[in-house]
Amino acid sequence: MNALTQAMLRNALGLAIFAVITAGLIAATQILTAERIEDQRRASEAAALQEVVPAEAHDNELLDDYFPLPRSERLRSSAGDHGWRAIRDSQVTAVVLPANAPDGYNGDIELIMGIDRDGILLGVRVIRHQETPGLGDGIERRKSDWILDFEGRSLDNPEPEGWQVGPDGGEFDAFSGATITPRAVVRAVYRGLDFFQEHRSALLGEAPLPWAEIEE
Repeated sequence: MNALTQAMLRNALGLAIFAVITAGLIAATQILTAERIEDQRRASEAAALQEVVPAEAHDNELLDDYFPLPRSERLRSSAGDHGWRAIRDSQVTAVVLPANAPDGYNGDIELIMGIDRDGILLGVRVIRHQETPGLGDGIERRKSDWILDFEGRSLDNPEPEGWQVGPDGGEFDAFSGATITPRAVVRAVYRGLDFFQEHRSALLGEAPLPWAEIEE
């Protein structure tokens, strides 16, 4: 084997080793990054759930007590969506349902809502939206207290005609110059309460989830 061939083999071997090491480093980085992303996602979800169900209402890990939801026009849910149960002393004390307002000013507004056994709202939070900064973003808890007005409400508090924003004759404040946004959220929350009322026993775990037979 002459010197040129030996040099070529050494170079090829070096490149092969470098490629293997590089591929290993990339794979390890992807694994570690994926784990961090998943941890951050779970932490964010857990924090959001804690905002709509008070700590004293449960002794379980909310994030791990989830159940499937059907396709529903009221929740605007699709296959794969799920809700969560708050449990204390082995009894379901509340559920958390996702809701989607498709009629926001700039598109979908995604919410979660905590509802106790009696159908009373414990809390509502907007988790994703594209509303106009300085106008529609008042639905965010960190921007205003507007979303807190849902706490303690239920299907009959106010009466159905009150589940509208003020300009429409309802009891909920509207934002100056951005009525469409709060109107969409109020409607979505009302639809979510209506869904809970119809399926209360199943959502509380007192009856099987009959989603296969339900045509929403």
